[in-house]
Amino acid sequence: MAAAQRLRSKQGDTLDQLLWREASLGPGDLTRVLDANPGLADRGKVLPLGTVVIVPATATKTASANRVLPLIQLWS
Repeated sequence: MAAAQRLRSKQGDTLDQLLWREASLGPGDLTRVLDANPGLADRGKVLPLGTVVIVPATATKTASANRVLPLIQLWS
Protein backbone atom coordinates (compact mmCIF):
# COMPACT_ATOMS: atom_id res chain seq x y z
CA MET A 1 0.00 0.00 0.00
CA ALA A 2 1.32 3.44 -0.91
CA ALA A 3 2.00 6.18 1.61
CA ALA A 4 -0.32 9.14 2.08
CA GLN A 5 0.24 12.06 -0.29
CA ARG A 6 0.74 15.67 0.79
CA LEU A 7 -0.63 18.18 -1.70
CA ARG A 8 -0.16 21.96 -1.56
CA SER A 9 -2.79 24.32 -2.98
CA LYS A 10 -2.04 26.98 -5.57
CA GLN A 11 -3.76 30.35 -5.80
CA GLY A 12 -7.48 29.97 -6.51
CA ASP A 13 -7.61 26.19 -5.93
CA THR A 14 -10.73 24.50 -4.69
CA LEU A 15 -10.35 21.11 -3.05
CA ASP A 16 -11.80 19.22 -5.98
CA GLN A 17 -9.50 21.04 -8.45
CA LEU A 18 -6.45 20.26 -6.34
CA LEU A 19 -7.37 16.59 -5.99
CA TRP A 20 -8.05 16.21 -9.71
CA ARG A 21 -4.90 18.01 -10.88
CA GLU A 22 -2.40 16.54 -8.44
CA ALA A 23 -3.79 13.08 -7.62
CA SER A 24 -6.32 12.26 -10.41
CA LEU A 25 -9.06 11.86 -7.80
CA GLY A 26 -12.73 12.65 -8.30
CA PRO A 27 -15.81 13.58 -6.28
CA GLY A 28 -16.02 10.13 -4.73
CA ASP A 29 -12.77 10.77 -2.86
CA LEU A 30 -13.75 14.08 -1.27
CA THR A 31 -15.28 12.55 1.87
CA ARG A 32 -12.23 10.49 2.80
CA VAL A 33 -9.91 13.45 2.15
CA LEU A 34 -12.06 15.73 4.31
CA ASP A 35 -12.10 13.06 7.04
CA ALA A 36 -8.29 12.97 6.96
CA ASN A 37 -8.04 16.79 7.19
CA PRO A 38 -10.13 18.06 10.12
CA GLY A 39 -11.07 21.73 9.72
CA LEU A 40 -10.29 21.85 6.00
CA ALA A 41 -13.93 22.47 5.05
CA ASP A 42 -13.98 25.48 7.41
CA ARG A 43 -11.40 27.28 5.25
CA GLY A 44 -13.97 28.09 2.57
CA LYS A 45 -14.59 27.07 -1.02
CA VAL A 46 -11.27 28.46 -2.30
CA LEU A 47 -8.33 27.12 -0.31
CA PRO A 48 -5.80 29.61 1.00
CA LEU A 49 -2.54 29.62 -0.96
CA GLY A 50 -0.17 26.92 0.27
CA THR A 51 -2.74 24.89 2.19
CA VAL A 52 -1.41 21.37 2.77
CA VAL A 53 -3.95 18.63 2.08
CA ILE A 54 -3.24 15.05 3.11
CA VAL A 55 -4.63 12.35 0.83
CA PRO A 56 -4.77 9.07 2.76
CA ALA A 57 -3.51 5.97 0.98
CA THR A 58 -6.05 3.29 0.07
CA ALA A 59 -5.90 -0.08 -1.61
CA THR A 60 -9.16 0.65 -3.46
CA LYS A 61 -7.50 3.21 -5.75
CA THR A 62 -5.24 0.57 -7.31
CA ALA A 63 -8.04 -2.01 -7.43
CA SER A 64 -10.33 0.34 -9.37
CA ALA A 65 -7.49 1.28 -11.74
CA ASN A 66 -7.23 -2.37 -12.85
CA ARG A 67 -10.98 -2.80 -13.37
CA VAL A 68 -12.05 -4.10 -16.77
CA LEU A 69 -15.24 -2.69 -18.23
CA PRO A 70 -17.55 -4.99 -20.19
CA LEU A 71 -17.59 -4.70 -23.97
CA ILE A 72 -20.74 -3.10 -25.35
CA GLN A 73 -21.54 -3.92 -28.96
CA LEU A 74 -23.76 -1.31 -30.59
CA TRP A 75 -24.31 -3.07 -33.91
CA SER A 76 -24.41 -6.77 -34.65
